Amino acid sequence: MRVSDPLLEPFAIRDLVLRNRIVSTSHEPAYAQDSMPTERYRAYHVERARGGAGLLMIGGSAVVSPDSPPSFGNLQLHRAEITGWLEKLTQEVHAQGAAVMCQITHLGRRTSNYTGDWLPVPYPSSMREPAHRAFPKVAEEWDLHRIAADYAAAALRCRDAGMDGIEIQSYGHFMDAFLSPATNDRTDAWGGSFENRLAFPLLVIRSVREAVGDDFILGIRMSMDEDKAGGLGRTEAIAALQRYIGAGIDFLSVIKGSIESDAALAKVIPSMSAPSAPFLDFAGSIKAEVSIPVMHASRIADIATARHALTAGLLDLVGMTRAQIADPFLVAKLMAGQEERIRPCVGANYCLDSIYASGDAKCIHNPATGRELALPHRILQAKTTPKKAVVIGAGPAGLECARVLGERGHTVVVLEAADAPGGQVRLAAASPRRRDLMGIIDWRVSEALLAGVKIRYGVFAERDTVLAENPDVVLVATGGTPNHDFLPEGGEVAADCWDVLGHLPRIPATVLVYDDNGAEPAMDAAERLATAGAQVEIITPERMLAPDVGAMNSPAYLRAFSEHEVVITLAHRLRSVTEEPDGRFTAVLYSQYSGRETSRTVELVVIEHGTLPNDELYFELLDDSTNAGEVDYTALLAGVRQPAGTNPEGRFALYRLGDAVAGRNIHAAIYDALRLCVPM
Repeated sequence: MRVSDPLLEPFAIRDLVLRNRIVSTSHEPAYAQDSMPTERYRAYHVERARGGAGLLMIGGSAVVSPDSPPSFGNLQLHRAEITGWLEKLTQEVHAQGAAVMCQITHLGRRTSNYTGDWLPVPYPSSMREPAHRAFPKVAEEWDLHRIAADYAAAALRCRDAGMDGIEIQSYGHFMDAFLSPATNDRTDAWGGSFENRLAFPLLVIRSVREAVGDDFILGIRMSMDEDKAGGLGRTEAIAALQRYIGAGIDFLSVIKGSIESDAALAKVIPSMSAPSAPFLDFAGSIKAEVSIPVMHASRIADIATARHALTAGLLDLVGMTRAQIADPFLVAKLMAGQEERIRPCVGANYCLDSIYASGDAKCIHNPATGRELALPHRILQAKTTPKKAVVIGAGPAGLECARVLGERGHTVVVLEAADAPGGQVRLAAASPRRRDLMGIIDWRVSEALLAGVKIRYGVFAERDTVLAENPDVVLVATGGTPNHDFLPEGGEVAADCWDVLGHLPRIPATVLVYDDNGAEPAMDAAERLATAGAQVEIITPERMLAPDVGAMNSPAYLRAFSEHEVVITLAHRLRSVTEEPDGRFTAVLYSQYSGRETSRTVELVVIEHGTLPNDELYFELLDDSTNAGEVDYTALLAGVRQPAGTNPEGRFALYRLGDAVAGRNIHAAIYDALRLCVPM
């Protein structure tokens, strides 16, 4: 007899019965159009409903007032036209069997004064938030009553759209700042004592409850311990929550920590360097003291941990938010007994960092996320005659080609020169903090093999090797190699990040790491050297360190650099490297600002300027191809099959992908492969 899975058991919040215990908690992917949840936003959430989630919490930090301008794509609930969009989303989510709620908030200082309608952003005090940098207006009494009414109006719009409930955001924003002694320095009736600090949050909750009535579900996502000097502690948080329950709160989503700085936020939303579910026991201790349902989401990325959270009585509902960004069909696969086929969340936090880098959320290894209108999460069998495909390279691009073409029903062979898959991902995962990146590779290898793909290791593919396979299509995903050519003089005597992350015979005493890329490789190399005992200086021509490493990942590097006294020098360009008679190296640096040259003499110089394509095989195969390697971008962007080539002597279609085209990142490589291969 099969034992039922607690994750798949129904659960009731008041009169609402959820079909299972797995929740996509509130987050903002920034897919809205003009702050409205239009087609792209709706498709993203409907796909997660289709994938089996019990409850979807949309509108991460959806704002209730015009003086709370969006800072990362937030929905604007104070605009009347949003009701129709919410109603359409709700209907489509409900049609897929999931419940849906919306998080509401006023951002307070966690936004910019210089956006939206340029209204001053209010806050209990004049304290500026380090992350968003707005100097706030100290809220007056009329602001408080106005904003409480805005909360109520926003909640009413959600109710009128047919939603199942709302959740009030209470960490790092306006409302909770009144409760926290760290951010409320007022001496009037809204500050000072616990009762006074509680007054505004209670005003909001009571206003909302009065507006929506007794039957509408009202939850709160709340920091139950800000975990900082002078901040809201556990005892006061529980006391406040009990009062909130009395005022009408029906469920709690537990947060631990605060979010006012990059370092603090990276603890609340931990990346791959953190232990699994670091606050789960804390959430369980809160659940033991309250009478309402409790949910929690913080790096609960795998089914085993989620299941433990329920069986140990730590939670009622499990938030697997980033896990469902990686695989929206997580629940469906679990229900089908295919737990091992769930695409893993590797904790890269690219989903969050990419919002600020490029305007919207992207999963590092699921390019269909946020692109549901154009790309499928599930690959269907092709209706055309199967092809023979040869893929050169078992890095992320090559393995994605193999997986997708295999699932489409084509015959696929992968030729990999190394004795193991992964390419540059394997190097990046050499850092102990980033070892989970190998999940990107391991999942694709497993899925490709299930689809019948053959992977041959230790095969250095040449033209004759490829021709011997008699392919219909050849996909060159041979990656790149470190670029030493950018340096005017001495590039051949400098080491690169591959040397450091691969096999460095010994750790030198002094190292200069020159980063002219701005992404993770130089940071990984510097961290490895510094933690091994080297005295490291990072030099960059940029005005800031590693501009392509986002706020969710930079804190771990900066912590390591501080602990090991890494020196950081900005705005200097490396001009040359020369080897000295004693075996050391002299690096000549130049400041474009002062026009001065300086030098450093160290035991090792490491340079990072991205990669150059390994494209020799590609160019050797051009004359044998039907299409001369051409990718029809119109067809690619339309999601249709590439047109037939024009070379009558050609034997196969030829394409190259990923870093074999130009040095880019993991997401770009996989996106290349998915959109090219899905129509084949």
